[in-house]
Amino acid sequence: MGSVKLGAAVLAAGASLFAFAAQAEGNLNLICSADVVICEQMKGDFEKQSGISVNMVRLSSGETYAKIRAEARNPKTDIWWAGTGDPHLQAASEGLTLEYKSPMLDQLQDWAVKQAESAEYRTVGVYAGALGWGYNSELLKTKNLREPKCWADLLDPAWKGEIQMANPNSSGTAYTALASLVQIMGEEQAYDYLKKLNANISQYTKSGSAPVKAAARGETTVGIVFMHDAVSMTVEGFPVKSVAPCEGTGYEIGSMSIIKGAKNLDNAKKWYDWALTAEVQSRMKDAKSFQLPSNKNAEVPKEAPRFEDIKLIDYDFKTYGDPAKRKELLERWDREIGANAN
Repeated sequence: MGSVKLGAAVLAAGASLFAFAAQAEGNLNLICSADVVICEQMKGDFEKQSGISVNMVRLSSGETYAKIRAEARNPKTDIWWAGTGDPHLQAASEGLTLEYKSPMLDQLQDWAVKQAESAEYRTVGVYAGALGWGYNSELLKTKNLREPKCWADLLDPAWKGEIQMANPNSSGTAYTALASLVQIMGEEQAYDYLKKLNANISQYTKSGSAPVKAAARGETTVGIVFMHDAVSMTVEGFPVKSVAPCEGTGYEIGSMSIIKGAKNLDNAKKWYDWALTAEVQSRMKDAKSFQLPSNKNAEVPKEAPRFEDIKLIDYDFKTYGDPAKRKELLERWDREIGANAN
């Protein structure tokens, strides 16, 4: 009987020691703006390797930007990982994020470093991905529709009610689409295009990857998304084919920022440096995330859409990451497209 009591006491002591060790490492308040599967994987891996307890919230990049702005006087977040670069650049230009030069910078691709330099090191690139769409090839056949290869093809009246994209107010993906079309066509023509496209849109979703998940489930035929989100559906066995539009397309630099006034600053820097390592970025494919990693030594997933195979525009991150420009484009979208949404 005594030995049972002793064993229980040892176990209890071990448990409390473990709790103390975890407590000693502290906490980290993280907002993750990528797909929930990679968010959970990153959280789990970091907790295991660091002993730091991560409180994670999954929000789209537009929602995160709004939350960080609203909480500027009393920040509840330490670090913001992933999501399109434009809102990260907007947060940087408003002084909502902290300058930090990671010792990992010299291992990163040029585009990731340029992102940091343009924001005076208040953000950094963690991955990149081109914009396009994914369509359900089975529905395409059933409905006798032609493969949409170009932006212009999506205006065909045959596509009425068959397309989904996200709302650019909440989604960084959709804001990238809006800014890309403006750069490809010019502003007047782009809004004219979006008004015509609106006739074929069945739903504007909150999250950027939701439209292609709906296409995978057969709820819509086409989802306008980042191509890597379409690829992840294909890899999961859904009949989804990804397309890089023939006229050219924009791309995202998924970014990471430390919030100014972070309560757990040391732990935020630990996450920041850790998330830029080749080892961590090579693991992203295990969560069906097929973006191009920013660390030069990270393994590029064989399924990842390669930039060299896509007609990319010279996306102007500085102009379209400017808060005034974003506000102006979104207000016009609300007025001319959102107000007439189906």
